[in-house]
Amino acid sequence: MTLSPAALHTSNIKSLPLLARGKVRDNYAVGDDRILMVASDRISAFDVIMGQPIPGKGVLLTQMALFWFDKLGPNGLKICPIHLTGEAPESVVTAAEVAQVTGRSMLVKRLKPILVEAVVRGYLAGSGWKEYQENGAVCGVKLPAGLKNASQLPEPIYTPAAKAEMGDHDENITFEKTVEMIGADLATRIRDISLALYKAASKIAAAKGIIIADTKFEFGLDQDGSLILMDEVLTPDSSRYWPAESYQEGVNPPSYDKQFLRDWLETALVAGQPWSKSPPAPHLPREVIEKTAAKYQEALTRLTS
Repeated sequence: MTLSPAALHTSNIKSLPLLARGKVRDNYAVGDDRILMVASDRISAFDVIMGQPIPGKGVLLTQMALFWFDKLGPNGLKICPIHLTGEAPESVVTAAEVAQVTGRSMLVKRLKPILVEAVVRGYLAGSGWKEYQENGAVCGVKLPAGLKNASQLPEPIYTPAAKAEMGDHDENITFEKTVEMIGADLATRIRDISLALYKAASKIAAAKGIIIADTKFEFGLDQDGSLILMDEVLTPDSSRYWPAESYQEGVNPPSYDKQFLRDWLETALVAGQPWSKSPPAPHLPREVIEKTAAKYQEALTRLTS
């Protein structure tokens, strides 16, 4: 699949009630039991939405999420129920709105979201690496001494986060804290399912020359109280993808995600136009937009080829 040159910064579906606009997705109510999730081409960094979209990003994210739902859900490894209804998103909008949803939307069950980000780490990177340097642990999980940046962990670890309001940073918490928040049974099931999902996905990605360093999952409860995997799954927005051939312990590997954008904001931008990591976002040069788009595209191409 090739990224579309047309960009959708913000969807405008008039035939359905708008529920919420997130950093990337616009959610619309379809009756009282379903949601139309439209993945826009918006991109955020440091929890700030950039003013310019990345053309085709929403299509790519949706196709990658569908790939993983198919591999891990009821049609594949059957690790966990998923939120897809199986219905075509085009079936719930008007003819004039079809172009806004085709390829970039999912029609999903309306669930009660669980306010825990289920983060799994197989490698030491990002905030986990910083925390390890300070105290030898990540979110209360003690790790062996002597690990380096990008080191593979002896076993993947579960390091949850409490979901924040939009614009705020999610807060890393301990597993024990999730037990306090949602109860031992639910906290344990989310942890165990998340680890199983990560391990299975890592094997699939490894066969394509991709390392999934870490990722986050989101879950919700349906009307029967069943635990359902929801939102995006294993996309470059929710995961850290590394090319296996350039992986080297002790060095930040190049990522198939928005790390390129983050690096530009941290380095190239700082010299000429300091930014406080708060709105408004700086203007992105064409080169940064194109290179960011290419990183996303490469991840999908390698994974699905």
